[in-house]
Amino acid sequence: MATTAKTHKFIEGVGRRKTSVARVRITPAAKTAFTVNEKSLKDYFPQPALVKNIEEVIAVAKAKDHFSVSIKVVGGGVSSQAGAVAHGLARAIILYDRETRGVLKKAKFLTRDPRAKERRKFGLKKARKSPQWSKR
Repeated sequence: MATTAKTHKFIEGVGRRKTSVARVRITPAAKTAFTVNEKSLKDYFPQPALVKNIEEVIAVAKAKDHFSVSIKVVGGGVSSQAGAVAHGLARAIILYDRETRGVLKKAKFLTRDPRAKERRKFGLKKARKSPQWSKR
């Protein structure tokens, strides 16, 4: 167990994806429970694939302890919010137990996905689409 886990009541990890930012707080508990913006995980993320992606972080880390996970997430859409939550959860678990870093890194949960929408440029219709060219 890391020294930070003993000195604080909770451990916080910040995850980001596109324009979403998730602040994930984990606290050791008797049973693993998720709360996202004052709702349960399955209520907040209706698609099972998104819930599975988040729960997979704890499964891959093979955490022996159970956690009470409290999440505040803002910005972006539902899919990018789920990615931000998974990223923040992985970061928080590493602060709790440094041994899990290699496993989570290999599973690519620590990589911040840099893909985001490209800005629209002046004189173009979209980021790269230009107006129709006319010879005459």
